[in-house]
Amino acid sequence: MKKALPAILLGFGLCGLIRPTAEPPQITLSNGLITTTLYLPDTAQGYYRGTRFDWAGAFKNLDYNGHSYIEQWFQHYDPFFHDAINGPAEEFTPLGFAEARPGDTFVKIGVGALRRANEKPYAFATVHTVANYGKRTVKTQKHAQFTDAVTFTHALTDASGYGYQYSKTVRLVKGKPELVLEHRLKNTGQKPIETSVYNHNFWIIDQQPTGPTVAIRFPFAVTGEGKGFGTTIVAQNKALTYTRNLNEREQVYSAGLQGFGPTVDSYDLRIENLKTGAGIHTTGDRPLEKLVYWACATTSCPEPYIHLKAKPGEEVTWTIKYEFYQTTAP
Repeated sequence: MKKALPAILLGFGLCGLIRPTAEPPQITLSNGLITTTLYLPDTAQGYYRGTRFDWAGAFKNLDYNGHSYIEQWFQHYDPFFHDAINGPAEEFTPLGFAEARPGDTFVKIGVGALRRANEKPYAFATVHTVANYGKRTVKTQKHAQFTDAVTFTHALTDASGYGYQYSKTVRLVKGKPELVLEHRLKNTGQKPIETSVYNHNFWIIDQQPTGPTVAIRFPFAVTGEGKGFGTTIVAQNKALTYTRNLNEREQVYSAGLQGFGPTVDSYDLRIENLKTGAGIHTTGDRPLEKLVYWACATTSCPEPYIHLKAKPGEEVTWTIKYEFYQTTAP
């Protein structure tokens, strides 16, 4: 169950945790079972103002049935740092970067039109200059006594020929411990849109450290290679498990887990804390393009990718569902 945050952060080595000096714009949603707070997009005071992740649906926290699932997972906060974002966080691969010359613009859906700085290859950790933030709106939805959904819209037209109308609804399902992310992307530009999008899933279950009490389960026989795989983290019995706790600055990483199939049935992931019995079941309605895995001492992150295409005038949709549940803790 939930522990006192300072004690757990000592175990993470994050006793010097730095947070915003003033509360950024935010909104709290509830369906009577789940309570979650999200930060609102804001170019001047927003919690996240980096140029990597979609600004819509930046989470502050999420609680269900006495368990916590989202916290600030990193130590030093900077609103412009590329991964200063928590919980389910989505990134689109860039549009038009390869064609852009230094000084020209390229597009990151959910962020805006960015200016290419030099001839170096694209790197998500680079903080790019924003040439055009586009136009954003935020609309909440209420059911009975609860504000249980919020829809973010982002419209952008860029001189590069790319344009879009993008909406993302964060919804808590009535009477169920479920969070749903509903997406709609319409190509309003002159060029076709082809991009990949993934959710980084920065989960922290009950503020517990990354180690043998964490299990990530799949509906297929998962395999993986990369940093820490086969030693610190092991693939067996359709699951990833840890052999020990990760050290403060240690990471594990695989650029591509294997074993998933070509249908939506493979977009079915579970992450559980075996000590507290809290779990998250993630499903999507599109086939996996790729499945990356990354973890540090505070968070374990399966990263499912999907591929999107939209000709001018076309619209694509996709949905991700998170079900929060209680296992039988040992």
